[in-house]
Amino acid sequence: MSHTWDFATIIQNWYVLWIGLKGTVFIFLVTVILGLSGGLIIGICRYAPSRALSWPAMAFVEVFRNTPVLVQIIWFYYAFPILTGIDVDPFLAAVLGISLNTMAFSAEIYRAGIQSIEPGQWEAGKAIGMTYNQSLRRVILPVAIKRVLPALTNRGIEVFKMSTLASVVAYVETLNQANLLADLNFNPIEAYTAVAVIFFVVLYPVVQGTYVLERVLKKGD
Repeated sequence: MSHTWDFATIIQNWYVLWIGLKGTVFIFLVTVILGLSGGLIIGICRYAPSRALSWPAMAFVEVFRNTPVLVQIIWFYYAFPILTGIDVDPFLAAVLGISLNTMAFSAEIYRAGIQSIEPGQWEAGKAIGMTYNQSLRRVILPVAIKRVLPALTNRGIEVFKMSTLASVVAYVETLNQANLLADLNFNPIEAYTAVAVIFFVVLYPVVQGTYVLERVLKKGD
């Protein structure tokens, strides 16, 4: 099967993809901040000795970790307004779906980091008169977050790519704009190839940065 490649219309309409990229970056910043910070709180609750904290946190993690993000976004956009009477715009639906899913996964990363700390660290904090919360805040979390930082940065990269799912509710981001160009110019292959190139150009330096971070942290240890 022959195909005549047509990137001319993509280049001529580069500003359309630029608008989409700005939307992608914006939703990424919102969801990654909410997801990673909320995940820290849930991860701490998952590890908490109190079942009143650990069980609801575990239920949250299992629900949002074991259901597709795409379904979550669609559910918040279509079903949530029916159940609550509260209108949800495309941006909010995408933020809720992606950030809550990110909270669930990052919570497990934080929990694993806390569990990796040697019991002696807890005992040392207790020996000098620290409470559980003081030991957690001053001794455990600084070390745990340092250990899981590479995993968290990788999660952030996944969130950036996950932002393309917002196109399902017509939020203006890179893939949504590529769909627009493909429909107007009948060149979906070129439009989606442009999206792949844009994401690679943006994410490749970030990925290389995570490798550098891992080496620095390894030397620090």
